[in-house]
Amino acid sequence: MESPAVPANETARLLSLHQLQILDTHTERNFDRITSIARRVFQTDICLVSLIDRDRQWFKSRQGLDVEETPREISFCGHTILDDEVFVIEDALSDPRFLDNPLVLEEPNIRFYAGCPVRGPGGYRVGTLCVIDRKPRQFSHEDRDMLRDMAGLVEDELAFSSQAIVDELTSLANRRGFNVVAGHLLSLCRRAKSDAELIMFDLDGLKGINDSLGHDAGDVLLSRFAALLVKAFPTADVIARMGGDEFAVLLFAPESGSEGALRRLEQMAADAETVAEQRLSWSKGCATLDIHKHLTIDSLVKEADRHLYDDKATRCRIGIL
Repeated sequence: MESPAVPANETARLLSLHQLQILDTHTERNFDRITSIARRVFQTDICLVSLIDRDRQWFKSRQGLDVEETPREISFCGHTILDDEVFVIEDALSDPRFLDNPLVLEEPNIRFYAGCPVRGPGGYRVGTLCVIDRKPRQFSHEDRDMLRDMAGLVEDELAFSSQAIVDELTSLANRRGFNVVAGHLLSLCRRAKSDAELIMFDLDGLKGINDSLGHDAGDVLLSRFAALLVKAFPTADVIARMGGDEFAVLLFAPESGSEGALRRLEQMAADAETVAEQRLSWSKGCATLDIHKHLTIDSLVKEADRHLYDDKATRCRIGIL
């Protein structure tokens, strides 16, 4: 068995990992959603987000595996973080580095492994997104590219954890955070030939509240609407405050469209308390990804915005606004 080497930048790499303050924390839906999608896309027994600490690999998210960590010295992921490329072992029993590894000879009986390094603060490789199978298999160049795209989503979530791309008031993604996550999702949709849906919202009445009652009251309105969005769209890949009173919800591979979630949102808003006599209401615009038409995430946003402005104009015309 060949234990993984220690990177030359190990001290800085560990500082970057610990700066995230994510080790030994609870599972989080956003990480679990990525590993669930990856396991389904690649049809493997196991998928992990693995973080490589000094003497162990600890799993922030795991699908198909019960243990929370294993020793670094027998880890496959310890090898993965030594390079920028996707690390693939198509048959561990045929590889002299791993054929007598305890993780191969005993549970989880690894035969196939593919891992992509993920980076933390400063660009250091702090862990991996990996897929594992109990039988040998091949992994194409297209598969490697798709795993790299999904690893980019893990990096996005790590950036959220370090508060680099989060709106301070609402704790949602900010515009920069939205663009980072959406860019990776767009690339993933192209490779996986999957659907995505974007919903843009423009909150009503914010300017009037800010002008008459001050920005503190307006902030209450924004925070309340952000909380309702999170409850209404629990499977969204990113919910963002794009700026001012504009919000975005992006859904990768939506199973049943957004209509049910929008109805829930309407009901929750109806039940919510008013803010300074201002009941929560909004205009919205939806756009479904067309990989041939939407070459960038900006083009998808612009289409949703056009529908939003049409909705706002209609609401003005019939006297809702």
